[in-house]
Amino acid sequence: MGSPNNKPARIFSPHNHTSPCTRTHQIGALLLITTTFFLTRLFDQALPTCPPSSLNNDHSSPNVVHVSDGGSLSWPQRGYGSHLSLKIYVYEEDEIDGLKELLRGRDGKISADACLKGQWGTQVKIHWLLLESRFRTRKKEEADLFFVPAYVKCVRMMGGLNDKEINHTYVKVLSQMPYFRRSGGRDHIFVFPSGAGAHLFRSWATYINRSIILTPEADRTDKKDTSAFNTWKDIIIPGNVEDGMTKRGVAMVQPLTLSKRKYLANYLGRAQGKVGRLKLIELAKQYPDKLESPELKLSGPDKFGRMEYFQHLRNAKFCLAPRGESSWTLRFYESFFVECVPVILSDQAEFPFQNVIDYTQISIKWPSTRIGLELLEYLESIPDENIEQMIAAGRQIRCLWVYAPEFESCSAMQGIMWELQRKVRQFHQSAETFWLHNRTIVDRHLVEFSSWVPPMPLP
Repeated sequence: MGSPNNKPARIFSPHNHTSPCTRTHQIGALLLITTTFFLTRLFDQALPTCPPSSLNNDHSSPNVVHVSDGGSLSWPQRGYGSHLSLKIYVYEEDEIDGLKELLRGRDGKISADACLKGQWGTQVKIHWLLLESRFRTRKKEEADLFFVPAYVKCVRMMGGLNDKEINHTYVKVLSQMPYFRRSGGRDHIFVFPSGAGAHLFRSWATYINRSIILTPEADRTDKKDTSAFNTWKDIIIPGNVEDGMTKRGVAMVQPLTLSKRKYLANYLGRAQGKVGRLKLIELAKQYPDKLESPELKLSGPDKFGRMEYFQHLRNAKFCLAPRGESSWTLRFYESFFVECVPVILSDQAEFPFQNVIDYTQISIKWPSTRIGLELLEYLESIPDENIEQMIAAGRQIRCLWVYAPEFESCSAMQGIMWELQRKVRQFHQSAETFWLHNRTIVDRHLVEFSSWVPPMPLP
């Protein structure tokens, strides 16, 4: 042990002699701090904080979807996770009695190909894409979600089933699904691709009001002041745009440069007795050099073909999209592929992927109560430079309207998958589901889940 008199000198002791701090040292230290500050600012400005090609002009925003110039999709992580990781079980048409009728009609004569076009084509496309998806599982016990395929809009339009038969068949099908009963339908997905939405199944409010509904329509109330769409569980999907217009580089009609477009705006659609549409048709008669609204004939020698339709649609800077029988309109999505700016004239319309897309950058929404000369004057006041910016922003994200295979880095299905991932639950229960201390799932009669025998009472 050292002697108390031999303690080492303390570093901060006033008796610890070091080199004196001169004025030269102080100036040198100040110069070093100043140089470090400016170099740090220089590097901060030189290094980008997010991808150079972004839907949002504010490149610092982490909450919007980004699509690179090469078409690569980058989805925000907020609430979604860093990557897609989910398993979806797709019911087979021969697996459940009645499911084939919902796909092919009572006689089984309606083909999927016949249902592929038109507004109801998304029912077929989503089904087919899920069958080929890497997220598909053939094991119910490991599935996060369950997809119930049905082409009822097409089947109904082609006389394969009437409303009463559709309702009865849906109930029969659901009563044979133990996993539907286990969760009360919360983990089951249904597609309703038309303006009627889930109202095609008249008893939707009783049986699938907890399920995930994919639909382009959020407003249809079926004259009962009740919407089948729920913002927090359902997903708005893009409409089914003509395949010939969505193929990259080989679209059947190519956009025109702004300087070659004949009209300020156009409306291509029938009146259907709707106030907004009637106003636009009358406005076109008053200002035919600014607004085009030709009479659309769907049959006869003067029938408006698809090619002719898109050739007219591309000939204006703005494509007007009023509501029809319901609030959504396919014209909104079509406008992106002829590169005219969509002007939404449907107050209740909803749009896909609103969590990650800023629609103010790619479209205009105008009050349907103010359709008239004021609208045309407003559109005429917008500089071409701003129109070009909106078209460019729309060009970036229109891949999200295309129902393309999974190998495409940006597609409607990619967006739908991200939205579905937010719906996945760790735990499933309903009013008719119970569990015991050993984690066994049972029904009201204490019958174990593995022994539930269809048909079962629905929750």
